[in-house]
Amino acid sequence: MKKIVFMAALAMVATAALAQGSHYRSGYVTRNGTYVAPSYATNPNSSRFDNYSTRGNVNPYSGRVGTVDPYRSAPSYPSYSSPPPYQSRCGYTSSGNYVCR
Repeated sequence: MKKIVFMAALAMVATAALAQGSHYRSGYVTRNGTYVAPSYATNPNSSRFDNYSTRGNVNPYSGRVGTVDPYRSAPSYPSYSSPPPYQSRCGYTSSGNYVCR
């Protein structure tokens, strides 16, 4: 009986994880030249609790366990209405990494 209850609970969790939906994000280079690899992310919505990176969740694509506290407020970032006052130079390094400076 315990096995049946456990399997039913496991099936419900797996169904909920697949139902939330996700999308593919292409790789990109940040303003400071850091390369961010392509990945999958949950579809945007108004909940902080169903994101792969949220504590208690597991990313089904990478197997990584979420560590972000859903109760902590998100950091605020400045908005830029115009491009930064510097020009970046982008290209490949001798080690093969793509960076912008």
